[in-house]
Amino acid sequence: MATRPEVFVPARPAVQAQRSALARFWAKWGIYYLFMAPFLALFAVFVVAPVLTAAYLSFTYFNVLEAPRWIGWSNYKLLFLEDDVFLIAIANTLRFATLTGPVGFFMSFIFAWLINPLKMKTLLALCFYAPSITAAVTMGVVWKIVFSGDRYGYLNNWLLRIGAIDEPYQWLAEQASIMPVIMFVALWMSMGTGFLVFLAGLQTVPSDLYEAGKVDGISNPLQEVFYITLPMIKPQLLFGSVMAVVQGFSVFGIATALAGLPSPLYAGHTIVAHLYDFAFIRFEMGYAATVAVILFIWTFGLGRLLMRIFSSKNEY
Repeated sequence: MATRPEVFVPARPAVQAQRSALARFWAKWGIYYLFMAPFLALFAVFVVAPVLTAAYLSFTYFNVLEAPRWIGWSNYKLLFLEDDVFLIAIANTLRFATLTGPVGFFMSFIFAWLINPLKMKTLLALCFYAPSITAAVTMGVVWKIVFSGDRYGYLNNWLLRIGAIDEPYQWLAEQASIMPVIMFVALWMSMGTGFLVFLAGLQTVPSDLYEAGKVDGISNPLQEVFYITLPMIKPQLLFGSVMAVVQGFSVFGIATALAGLPSPLYAGHTIVAHLYDFAFIRFEMGYAATVAVILFIWTFGLGRLLMRIFSSKNEY
């Protein structure tokens, strides 16, 4: 039986064009992607995969002992319609982030700007930065002595001596004072990476620009800041603002170290504390993943908004 001869079918022009375009792309950019491959692999494994896993688990009931069971939008409905403690956590976190985020951002820039011209700026930078790298539990122990509810607490003792109060005040037990105390200590610890980035950015501004500014009519340091310094350190401002948002919404360690978990009447309860409660105390991982997804969406959305504000590129 005679075999049918093979017929050569030439590739279509569109397919050939795609192949040639792909070949040109890899010839031009392939080496760059090759060098980026280790980072992209680690980023996919340790960032993208956990985020996608949390998004999937948020639609399931998962108690660690059993396999995840799909329940649809039940976790989200329960979170926003029936979980009153989560609503308290949202309010507390928004209050905390709204105050400590901008205030910590401006404090970091102002102190970096003040110490930048000084000769002892390295030592001063260490003094400002040290509280941010101290463990939250350690800082909680230190500040608990200051805000202790008996008459031996430093703040109560001082207020009693000057006659401002008649009896010791329970700073870490009264609902009205728990969150302000947490905010105060968090601001004390806010001179972290953003502060160092601001200090490094200020040192990169050429001195020639300030001299040219004086020729053009700039007569005081505030005008130098607004017309020269801030435009020149926009990337550092972007980084510092994003870090302030992340720190504001991820408050947990210092809040639980000072007020406990749960805090009295949930006055110091935050979103991350709510997540920790359901994930590692109640082992309801599906519900905890729902809280994590909501927190991720808020933080990511605010980060993109800050990129639009501080970035000079239109693609953001």
